[in-house]
Amino acid sequence: MSESIEARPCGQVQPHELPASLRDAGLANWFREPLDDAVDRRRRIIMPPAAATMGTPASAYQGALLAEARHPDTIFMMGDSPALPKMPDRPTLRDFYLLRFGPIPRAHLLQSARVARENGLDDKIVMACLLHDIAIAGLLSANHGYWGAQLVAPYVDEEIAWAIEKHEALRYFPDESVGYEYPRAYIDYFGADYRPPEYLRREHEAARRHRWYMTSRLITINDIYSFDPGAVVDFDDFEDVVGRHFQQPAEGLGFDGSPVAHMWRTMIWPNNFL
Repeated sequence: MSESIEARPCGQVQPHELPASLRDAGLANWFREPLDDAVDRRRRIIMPPAAATMGTPASAYQGALLAEARHPDTIFMMGDSPALPKMPDRPTLRDFYLLRFGPIPRAHLLQSARVARENGLDDKIVMACLLHDIAIAGLLSANHGYWGAQLVAPYVDEEIAWAIEKHEALRYFPDESVGYEYPRAYIDYFGADYRPPEYLRREHEAARRHRWYMTSRLITINDIYSFDPGAVVDFDDFEDVVGRHFQQPAEGLGFDGSPVAHMWRTMIWPNNFL
């Protein structure tokens, strides 16, 4: 009689075939097969976060993915993902830029900061441009100004965090007095008939009356919507600005006990099940 799969040592378990329903739904991409040098030789499931699957067919397959984890050769992803570079024990802003941010948002941030510097703006504006889309780069796109402001608030001047938050609304509204027009890219992205929701209209009006309005407006003015994919800008070019305007915690971002440490840990281990 053949040996049952449950009776085999874990290292001898052969991964079972994924159900056709998961393969057909494209969810096979959420599985990480064991590497050749893996100790336990088990497949890892990455459960897609609800925010990424709501309104898509993938949201219907949570139960099927949960069922897959019951197989002896399969567990949920926890800790370091083999598909991602390992972060240092005490990660800095530079580490997140280089090891977690994708090439497109990273280039966008760096080019925006470079343009702000070339336009002769002070370090505070350059720093705000360097951080303004940090949430898109490593966390969430929706409401990214608010997420980004919270993410950096413990480590930057209050004015910088405020400016990052308010650029969420200001980018939709022209200001002829400083030469800011509605981005042509937004017509391509959202359609010519898109109108920002009422809460953003209220945010815009309130920000216009605030003493830091121009700090946030300068983010939108130097926001490069059609950046040059061939241009190379190095994060280290802004080492001096970061050193003066970003308070790196000695314990590392994500481990300093700040109210937003969990957000940085989410970027360190984005594929964790829980």
